[in-house]
Amino acid sequence: MSDTWLHTRWSDAPVTQLNPLLKRQMISGSQCMLARIELRKGCTVPRHQHHHEQISSVLCGAMRFMVGEEGAAVETIVREGEVLVIPGNVSHSAEAIQDTIILDVFCPPRQDWINGDDAYLR
Repeated sequence: MSDTWLHTRWSDAPVTQLNPLLKRQMISGSQCMLARIELRKGCTVPRHQHHHEQISSVLCGAMRFMVGEEGAAVETIVREGEVLVIPGNVSHSAEAIQDTIILDVFCPPRQDWINGDDAYLR
């Protein structure tokens, strides 16, 4: 475990435009990652799963999540001030039903995002 600490501002974190409707910023420690994601209304995140636990907090706007296997997924609308916890290895997709800003926490950090191996978002 690293003993290095970090104090920064979102305004100093690089912004990655993943597609015309999706921007992302990331800050990562050794055990977890925090991502600030801006999604324009209609932006979709296709069905996927990962071993990371995900905690999604909607700062403004609203997201429609489909959580669970295709054909048996449960629709959940997450609005401003609400939080959704998705366990690791659970299939899910999402759609911005309004312009939305969301904070996602991933444990452990998403190495695929750090490496840019996230073609499903681009």
